[in-house]
Amino acid sequence: MLRSGASIAEINCVRRHLSAIKGGRLALAAAPARVLTLAISDVPGDDLATIASGPTVPDPSTLADAQTICARYSIAFPQVGAGETAIAESPLPTETAIWRATDHARCSARVIATAQSSLSAAAEVARAAGITPLVLGDRIEGEAREVAKALAGIALSCFHAGTPLPRPCVLLSGGETSVTLRDQSGRGGRNTEFLLALAIALDGHPGIYALAADTDGIDGSEDNAGAVITPDSLKRLRAAGLDARQLLDNNDAYRGFLATDDQIVTGPTRTNVNDFRAILLL
Repeated sequence: MLRSGASIAEINCVRRHLSAIKGGRLALAAAPARVLTLAISDVPGDDLATIASGPTVPDPSTLADAQTICARYSIAFPQVGAGETAIAESPLPTETAIWRATDHARCSARVIATAQSSLSAAAEVARAAGITPLVLGDRIEGEAREVAKALAGIALSCFHAGTPLPRPCVLLSGGETSVTLRDQSGRGGRNTEFLLALAIALDGHPGIYALAADTDGIDGSEDNAGAVITPDSLKRLRAAGLDARQLLDNNDAYRGFLATDDQIVTGPTRTNVNDFRAILLL
């Protein structure tokens, strides 16, 4: 599913119907204990049922929903045997006492950190440095390369027309893009693919720099959190004997940023509030 371009909400819907603890089953197993969930959100919209696939909150989806999603991306849904029906269909809130209004105090949840809070903190850092921030939102989704084209357009508008704000400024955004793999041998995550597509769209434009990284320290399945681009990124790729468009076609952004020494490597941060993107205009 990660290779198919499915959204995180779709992926986690399927996960809820393949797990013994997700989709509210952990809370069900813990009963009659009191359960308080403190969640750090790594999903657009901060939906508690989607964060970590909602192990302690009621699941609004059904097994049929999960099967429909798999069919949408031509993925075979694992067959469920007669003895596994309890795992396949999530416990319904209307049928389970721990979520009934009369027993609400036994099972409660709240979100304590979000992508929006990280963007607000970054905006304060920018203001302190004399750079005007514009938070574009924490729910940006879609194909990484298409999001890159859209944000490149906004950046160029700021640079040349001063709208929606003049430079020096920084465009901040969060959310979770997706990547539909065209080449299964390519290496890279959604943030490096976004940056490579952004560099191509900007085509070496002076005065524009960008950073994109996953806040958990791991972009996709690689060992880097993300990368940075500068006005000479494409030039340095060519100097290393690499073609940016070919790298993008092969979903191989990791190799490009490794060659130019532009990867951001933090190691696991032990937290996750989704992706962080910053486009700086000077």
